[in-house]
Amino acid sequence: MSRKTIKVDYLARVEGEGALNVTVRDGKVRDAELRIFEPPRFFEAFLRGRDYAEAPDVTARICGICPVAYQMSSVHAMEDALGIEVNGQLRALRRLLYCGEWIESHALHIYMLHAPDFLGYAGAVDMARDHPEIVKRGLALKKAGNTIMTVVGGREIHPINVRVGGFYRTPTRKELEPLAETLKQAREDALATVRWTAGLDMPEAGRDYHLVALHHPDEYAMNTGRIISSRGLDIAVADYNKHFVESHVQRSTALHSHLREHDCYLVGPLARYSLNHDQLSPLAREAAKEAGLGKRCNNPFQSIVVRSIEVVYACDEALRVIAEYQEPDSPFEQAEPRSSVGFGCTEAPRGLLFHRYRLDDDGSILEAQIVPPTAQNQPSIEADLKELVGDWLDLPEDALRERCEQTIRNYDPCISCATHFLKLDVRHE
Repeated sequence: MSRKTIKVDYLARVEGEGALNVTVRDGKVRDAELRIFEPPRFFEAFLRGRDYAEAPDVTARICGICPVAYQMSSVHAMEDALGIEVNGQLRALRRLLYCGEWIESHALHIYMLHAPDFLGYAGAVDMARDHPEIVKRGLALKKAGNTIMTVVGGREIHPINVRVGGFYRTPTRKELEPLAETLKQAREDALATVRWTAGLDMPEAGRDYHLVALHHPDEYAMNTGRIISSRGLDIAVADYNKHFVESHVQRSTALHSHLREHDCYLVGPLARYSLNHDQLSPLAREAAKEAGLGKRCNNPFQSIVVRSIEVVYACDEALRVIAEYQEPDSPFEQAEPRSSVGFGCTEAPRGLLFHRYRLDDDGSILEAQIVPPTAQNQPSIEADLKELVGDWLDLPEDALRERCEQTIRNYDPCISCATHFLKLDVRHE
């Protein structure tokens, strides 16, 4: 029996801390465990006892990269609980705000966190020395997304203009119009990003994923829709807990999510793209075709290409909303407190984000449930490592470690809001 241990004392370019243990026996991977040591953050407990109107601002603090996703899921859940529906220009503005978050978050991941893996750099700073124009393009894209968030959301990090029923203040046409020129250039940068990522040297890999995402018949789902899957699931958001379950595992302080049939599943760009390809804009579909993608993508390493395609779509969609925008009569729909339960689900850049709230008759929050994308993807990350590492066991030790790190970064995991490390322990028995 041989035993071998590979340690990564510091994993950069990913949010979260943990350890990966891979057990190899008789030349085959027998087990892979991603150990997460994320300290509890207690947001669900923080929300209890607070007024329903505070939820968007509190939940936005969960993440500095995708605060809009948490805000939008919370306001949709509260509006469901209070029996109001936001439509028209207010709905369009929310979609515009979400486009801004997709652009800035995807650009950050593509250029700063993921691309160095494909080009052999320790990080974006090292990459910038040899490829300054590429990194500048990524920063320009991120800035374009942040500008949308500032104009519509009030500021680019933890926006403050979102409220239950709509917004505290809606922008004027004059305020939105300058965004159009910025977005036209961003769209060109996004198309260049698709071409660039499609040309990266990436492993041939893939699994038969159970893909889960929101679906809307008339648009590429961001804020609203039904939850569907590649294996026939088609449910209302309110039925989420009937089909999905969270559980504690000894190796992780973060909850693991499974379908009740004990099936791990995948959320995020690959799932959205594969389940909603036909709802992409014509330009985004053409970019995907030119990049060599079909209507479904099962290679996790190609997620960097799919994110690029979603940036193209977000630019297109943002330009459409701005061109059609008419200032609404009121910035919000009025809501009245009542005893109720509400559900909300949106597509964060990293995937499906579910919220559930139970309210007292005065509108105070009695219960809160928040299921982030990374919690849902943790079992799938482990499955990738278990099924894919076996093809790489002949790699040198450093290359094997790097490939395992890259496999995790395919998911753009948001484990916490700090820099973290990963210890990789490969045991040969």
